[in-house]
Amino acid sequence: MTLEVGVLGYRFMGKAHANAMARLPMFFPDAPEIERSVLVGRDEAALEDAADRFGFESISTDWEAVIDDVDAFYNLGPNHVHPEPSIAALEAGTPVFCEKPLAPTLEEADVMAETARAAGDDVPAGCAFNYRFVPAIRYAKALLEAGELGEIRHVRGRYLQDWLVDPEAPWSWRNDEELAGSGTLGDLGSHSVDLLRFLVGSDDLAGEIERVSGHLQTFVEERPVAGSDERRAVTVDDAYTAQLEFANGAMGTLEGSRFATGHKNDHTVEVHGSEGSLKFSLERLNELELLRDGNRGYETILVTDEDDPYVDHWWPPGHVLGWEHTFVHENYEFLSAVADGREFAPSFADGLAAQQVLDAIAESDDEGRWIALE
Repeated sequence: MTLEVGVLGYRFMGKAHANAMARLPMFFPDAPEIERSVLVGRDEAALEDAADRFGFESISTDWEAVIDDVDAFYNLGPNHVHPEPSIAALEAGTPVFCEKPLAPTLEEADVMAETARAAGDDVPAGCAFNYRFVPAIRYAKALLEAGELGEIRHVRGRYLQDWLVDPEAPWSWRNDEELAGSGTLGDLGSHSVDLLRFLVGSDDLAGEIERVSGHLQTFVEERPVAGSDERRAVTVDDAYTAQLEFANGAMGTLEGSRFATGHKNDHTVEVHGSEGSLKFSLERLNELELLRDGNRGYETILVTDEDDPYVDHWWPPGHVLGWEHTFVHENYEFLSAVADGREFAPSFADGLAAQQVLDAIAESDDEGRWIALE
C-alpha cells in the first residue's frame, strides 16, 4: 500500500520534511512506500514552485479539501494554524503530524490532545520534536534507562540563537503573541522541555516536572515591517530562564534566547547523576560527552558506529550525520506508525505535557512565584 501524504506549509519545515521523505526509500528500504501527494498553502504561484522542487504531485489552497483524501496530514504551518486543521483531520480519522509547539495556547493544545485521544491509537498523532531522533540522544537515553548514571540529581537544558540581536531585524509572525503564542519560550523552550522529559521523565529516573519558576524578558519592543515604513510591536518574549523541580527531588534549569550573540543553534542538554554525567550539544551532533566509572574527566563518544541508533542505515562508521538526518529518522518512525496503525511518540500528549510546563513558566513570570503542575 502506498501512503498518500498531504503537507501544509512549504517554507523552512516544509523543505526539511520534503527532503526527509525523498531520502526514505534510498536509506530506509523497510519504510512504507509514500507519495508526496499534495502541498497546501495560500499562494498558488509559490505553491507551484515549491511543489515542483519538493516533488509533490499537486497543490491546494484549501486544507479542508485535503484532509479526507490523504493517508497522513502534516501540519507545518505557523503556530496559530496548528489547531483547526489538525483537529479536523483527526476527527476525519486521518493521522496528523504537527509542528511544535503544539498550539499557541495551553487551552488549544488540550483540545488537540483530547481529539487525538478520542481518535484512537490506530490514528497516530505526532508532535515534531525531531531532536529525540538524534543518534547521540537515543544513546544517552539507553544509558540512563540502564542506570549508568545512578540517581539523577540535576539536569540542564539550554537553547541559544542570535538571529534577533539586530533591533532592525524585521518583524515576523514569531514576534506576535496571537500568531505564535509565545516567543523563545515556545519556539526553543519546547524542545528543551521535551528532551528533558524524554531523557529523565520516567518514574525510575527523575520523573515528571512537578513545579517551576520562570522569568521572561523582551529586549526590543518593536520591529520594522519589511518593505514598508511601518513598525509593529513585539508581544512575545525574546529570552527566558526557568528552574524546575522533578518528582524525585532532582532540580533542573532551563534557558533560551534568540539574543545570545554568537550562538547560531546552540541546543545543549546535561544530566548529572550520583554515578556519572553526560553532556550533549546540537552543534556537535554526533558526539556525547560521558563521565562514569569513577573517571576524573569526560570522555567524548563519537556516536557513528553501525550498532548505534539509526546509523546502520547511513554511512560507514565515523562518517558523521547532520541536522537534516533527524527528520529522516522522525519521518521513518511516524510513517511506519501510520502504515501499522499504531501509536507514535512524541505524541500530541507529549506536546501537551511540554506546553503545560511552558504555560506554567509564563504564569510564574506573571505572578512572581513558583507554579505547581497538575
